Amino acid sequence: MPHVAIIGAYGSAGVAAAGELVDESDVELTLIDDGEPGGGLCILRGCMPSKEVISAGAHRFQARHDHRLTGDLPEVDLERVVETKDDHVLGFAEHRREAVHEMAERDDVEFLHEAARFVDDRTLAVGDRTIETDYVVIATGSTVNVPNIDGIDDVDYATSADVLDATDLPESGVVMGFGYVGLELVPYLAEAGTSLTVIEHDERPLDEADPEYGDELLDLYEEEWDVNVLTETYEERLEPTDDGGVRLHLDRDGDDEAVEADELFLFTGRRPNIDGLCLEETALDPGAGWVQDTMQARDDERVFVVGDVNGHEPILHVAKEQGFKAAENILSHCREQTLSSYENVHHHVIFSGLGVYPFARVGHSVESAEAKGVDHVAVTREASDDGVFKSKDVPEGRATLVVDPDDGTVLGYQGLHYHADVMAKTMQVAVEMELDVRDLPDRAYHPTTPEILDGLFREASDRFEE
Repeated sequence: MPHVAIIGAYGSAGVAAAGELVDESDVELTLIDDGEPGGGLCILRGCMPSKEVISAGAHRFQARHDHRLTGDLPEVDLERVVETKDDHVLGFAEHRREAVHEMAERDDVEFLHEAARFVDDRTLAVGDRTIETDYVVIATGSTVNVPNIDGIDDVDYATSADVLDATDLPESGVVMGFGYVGLELVPYLAEAGTSLTVIEHDERPLDEADPEYGDELLDLYEEEWDVNVLTETYEERLEPTDDGGVRLHLDRDGDDEAVEADELFLFTGRRPNIDGLCLEETALDPGAGWVQDTMQARDDERVFVVGDVNGHEPILHVAKEQGFKAAENILSHCREQTLSSYENVHHHVIFSGLGVYPFARVGHSVESAEAKGVDHVAVTREASDDGVFKSKDVPEGRATLVVDPDDGTVLGYQGLHYHADVMAKTMQVAVEMELDVRDLPDRAYHPTTPEILDGLFREASDRFEE
């Protein structure tokens, strides 16, 4: 009977792997997690609580933006926002913990609410016990990435977790990091009353999108939330100001500048959480390429690394799928069967613009198709081309469909518009099932926002008739 230990059993990747293995009568499971209260990053500090808080900002934004409404504009009550968020999140986390604890009630399954560290290859120290295993699944997630910039240790800063718990916000802030986290939290902070300067290294945000999407998003943030985004700008050093704030020295196109604010918001991404695992006691070297597509560690075929901790793609659904794949491959390995690789079609959603103007991409963008040498044709529609977006007072945005010019296969979709997040699932089906755009129905219920997809389907299909 193989013994499998899962480190990080409360997280999305860990619980997915456990759920696949728990019904195997010939597997002994040890589930390990020292989380308090426990529930995983997405539930406690990521996807779920962030959507809770930005939804409050979205309601205020739409009330402020809509000229048809009169009366006093409501303020974001930060204490109520946090109280509601905490109540919901703790409930979500409780369900996750119950699922793990229910598994531990089965024969040959044990849950240890302790930290784990390696003392040898696949030998773990957990509390006052030493556990010998046949396989280990590392699913310890990620932690805040603090950039190595001069002066970072001399100033106070707020991370995304701090923002999610904030019942009081400063009048001004400077933001480092304008990726997923920054794009979601910057307009929330602005809507709650904080004046912001954002540092963006590139010409535009939204690296995974075609350039016109990043340009449109940049215009949207600067116009609708009065956010000052400094593009093609790099941080040089930090220092505290005499009044308790922060001064950030910058390089803007070779010129030295400085920005002062009451607070520094650090949205500079996350890094694999391997601190405390003592991987140096094993054959594992957590550098570039240390985890293979089978989810096996390069240096130990009996160690599987899933979710954010492997550094491949820190996205919830990816973590779960990797957990499933690791469990499948553990069973294949111990039965001397061929292992399979994890393959993922690009499928991302960013709740930019407070979720009123989310960005979604499934499959190829125009740029990614060109980079891969994939033959394609692309069609684009503005949201304002469809009256439904105007009638709902969300006229900004666009969407693009990428198809194969020979057989009409849908290769990709990207959208930056109201309800783009909802349409991502529909387009995932089209892309992953390799559907022919000419076979897709173009009759959404009128007037609903999927009419933008109808327009794309029609325009792409017409390309084959030209």
